[in-house]
Amino acid sequence: MNLSMGDPLQRLSEALDREQKALVEHDVAALVAATGTKLDALRELERQPPLEQAERLKELADRNQANGALLARRRREVNWALRQLGRSEDAPAYDAKGQAQTLHARRPLAVA
Repeated sequence: MNLSMGDPLQRLSEALDREQKALVEHDVAALVAATGTKLDALRELERQPPLEQAERLKELADRNQANGALLARRRREVNWALRQLGRSEDAPAYDAKGQAQTLHARRPLAVA
């Protein structure tokens, strides 16, 4: 299979590689950039699905799921650290009426 650099499958593959590397290295800026590239490639694939590429799409979907699992683990680590500092992100950002909730610290981080 000969994929050009303009091919959305190739761009998606490269974006997934960069996303995985950014997650492992805790590089937020690289993660945001890779996710943007990934979303652009996915939008293009939705507009023009590749013909006879089911196996390649399955492989990319599996890699995307693996990155999702790694991202979920990172989120758990961050939430654990926030709990240790007396903060929490467990509460949803919006209530049932769509109003933003303010997250309050359960205890002060320092005493002056």
